[in-house]
Amino acid sequence: MTSGGWLIMFISVGTVCLLFSWCMWKVLSTPGETEHMHSFSADEKTPDTKPPFKQR
Repeated sequence: MTSGGWLIMFISVGTVCLLFSWCMWKVLSTPGETEHMHSFSADEKTPDTKPPFKQR
């Protein structure tokens, strides 16, 4: 591989690793994130728990 190819590969791999590390840091370091999670409570019905349609 040429030196230009190695340079492009290292820049690409380095950018992906840097982006992954930044995303992991943001997810793991955000304080109080559990209070901001959006989810259904136990008594609410979700679409996957409804019975299927009856066929005629």
